[in-house]
Amino acid sequence: MKSSSLLFLLLALATSAAAAPLVRIDTTLGVIEVELAAAKAPATVANFLKYVDAGRYTGGQFHRTVTLHPDNQPNNPVKIEVIQGGVNPEFAEKDDPAIALERTSVTGLKHLDGTISMARAGPDTATSDFFVCVGDQPELDFGGKRNPDGQGFAAFGRVTKGLDIVRKIQAAPADGQKLTPPVRIERIERLP
Repeated sequence: MKSSSLLFLLLALATSAAAAPLVRIDTTLGVIEVELAAAKAPATVANFLKYVDAGRYTGGQFHRTVTLHPDNQPNNPVKIEVIQGGVNPEFAEKDDPAIALERTSVTGLKHLDGTISMARAGPDTATSDFFVCVGDQPELDFGGKRNPDGQGFAAFGRVTKGLDIVRKIQAAPADGQKLTPPVRIERIERLP
């Protein structure tokens, strides 16, 4: 096992031993607080906190809004509602290696209103981008039809304060799904 893999495994185990870490997402539209499900999704939480602790979300942005507006998802028969954010664009090409997908069928977490989850293109491809569900989104769980592979996404926590800010971000001006301009993430930090 490579030393970086061993270090990540140890970090994941340490994170899972923590109760439920809290993070604060400061945006130009307001504050969102999130409780992370370290006991149920330890590797995903450890991955997210690695980017938080390194300060890579400082200057990041919510760049995508997915809504039920007819022009927003015209070619996808399975409609969802989320906002998607990521690291500071300066760090976008410096993401750490992708992590293994912690499926909702294993974690028991569901994509409910306010759930935070990792964005991905295919299984085991999540790095730093994350999304927050607006309303319940069962098609993002394992077995859901949003992705043809049916593997779902890695839910890893839930919004405890600031769902009104999530909805404000989702309703911000957009060109298709691209927020114009993106909503700046001032910082994401752990709460004591």
